[in-house]
Amino acid sequence: MKTLTTTEALAAFCTEAAQAPYVTIDTEFLRERTYYAKLCLLQLAIPGATGPDGEAVLVDPLAEGLSLDPLYQLFRNTNVVKVFHAARQDLEIFFIEGKVFPEPLFDTQVAAMVCGFGEQVGYETLVRKIAKANLDKTSRFTDWSRRPLSEAQKVYALADVTHLRVIYEYLAAELDRTGRAKWLHEELGVLTDPETYIVRPSEAWERVKTRTNSGKFLAVVRELARFREGYAQSRNIPRSRVYKDDALLELASTRPQNLEELSRARLLLREARRGEIAEGIIAAVKVAHETPPEDYPKLSGTNAKLQVNPALADLLRVLLKAKSEETGVAQKLIATASDLDLIAAGERDVPALRGWRREVFGEDALRLCSGKIALAAKGSNVEVVTL
Repeated sequence: MKTLTTTEALAAFCTEAAQAPYVTIDTEFLRERTYYAKLCLLQLAIPGATGPDGEAVLVDPLAEGLSLDPLYQLFRNTNVVKVFHAARQDLEIFFIEGKVFPEPLFDTQVAAMVCGFGEQVGYETLVRKIAKANLDKTSRFTDWSRRPLSEAQKVYALADVTHLRVIYEYLAAELDRTGRAKWLHEELGVLTDPETYIVRPSEAWERVKTRTNSGKFLAVVRELARFREGYAQSRNIPRSRVYKDDALLELASTRPQNLEELSRARLLLREARRGEIAEGIIAAVKVAHETPPEDYPKLSGTNAKLQVNPALADLLRVLLKAKSEETGVAQKLIATASDLDLIAAGERDVPALRGWRREVFGEDALRLCSGKIALAAKGSNVEVVTL
């Protein structure tokens, strides 16, 4: 098996890949000790290069002097489909490091959901069901930053792109057969949107789960989350190394004004009780304290505040189940529980009412809400009856 350690070798492979209809791609990375993922290994495979099984290579991004520019050039080549499985974290790495998205993109996890394999189906499942093979996962949680890589690691890593060729060809054909290729295209739009991967410190508070609606409390949460995110990004350390969410919420409740009050925190790490982090906490609390009430953050509207018609919501759930069984697509991919409650409350700017979801479920959901259709049980199935 080949391991590419120079830019020239990578460029030669990418030149060959540019003549192929597609290239399968996977990465191995570490994120436990950093804010941004550390890319440790790349796996690439193309069909028909050195026989019927094609060619698969490993690329060592940690090799001295190796540049990924040839790969990024291949990403911009729209004649070659770039195939991933569960691409989000891989794409984040390439966007952060190279400011590029692979185009066109094919995600086999999303495609499998569209083709009726269930919600967030795993690669191992697809290998077993489509490629009729088994994976050895013993190397999955090894340290990919250590060199040299073991033979077991290399075999495991290559399997993530070699079987992917068979899976891609099967799913692409299935999408063409069912006419659902446009469904996949809609779903992949989120993955190639830069906003998916940009984390702004000013918006970090929205990721902190709290049941409190108090504007004053949320103002402290916002400033503490803003400081934590900025500090973690600037030093490339996990946000939990600054302070965890439970400590953040405790600080938002106690609102320490000085180091003495901060020292009483039960959940704060020792390193956060002094130095720059401690100063940042106190400064954040001060900013929140000085924030006028009209500038307090507000939680986005929740379903609890909506006038949800519970009977209608239950009927929508029955309709969703029927549509899921009819199309073979997982219910949660078509519509979430939140979507159903929003529709039952009269909201119409809902994901389930847009794009392919509207075609599959949304149109009948709106007809159900307006009393134009009813649901009837027929044996073990549910049928739509026009009124």
